[in-house]
Amino acid sequence: MKKIDKKRKEEIMDRIRKAGNPDNYETSWDEKGIPVSKKISNIKKGRNSRAAGARFELKVRNHLEVEGWIIDKWTNNVDLEEGKLVKAKRKYNPFKRVMVIGTGFPDFIAFRRYERNYEIIGVEVKMNGILSKVEKEKCKWLIENNVFSRILIAKKSEKRGQIDFIDFKEKYWDKLQ
Repeated sequence: MKKIDKKRKEEIMDRIRKAGNPDNYETSWDEKGIPVSKKISNIKKGRNSRAAGARFELKVRNHLEVEGWIIDKWTNNVDLEEGKLVKAKRKYNPFKRVMVIGTGFPDFIAFRRYERNYEIIGVEVKMNGILSKVEKEKCKWLIENNVFSRILIAKKSEKRGQIDFIDFKEKYWDKLQ
């Protein structure tokens, strides 16, 4: 009989314990039939965070529309390996059983007219205002390839109910050069 690795055995026993504890863990099964358990408190926290992010995104959109910007959801993404703009992948929503339009980067495209020209910007909404390394690289690519004239990062302000906008070039450009 094949000897089972001690670490693997502990992992299996932990999964069995979690699967048998429906009060604290929710267990689902992946494609291979392996149980995946998530703590119920973490599921609720994630759900609340996602809802708060969606509310803030809507608030940012309304704020920009009041300022005279025309806003639309950006459904493209940057493929950094190939160095080109691609369609964002669609995501499956298991609760509504539908495919959701892809979540592009940045979140919004905004434009408004100045005399005879248009200013076209990208808007990324982040509750904390901090971009990941990959997001910074994507922003840099979008600006260098003249997709957007600038990219704004919307973040929650210290003052309740307000929104701060950070210009990507001002905060990150020098660090990426």
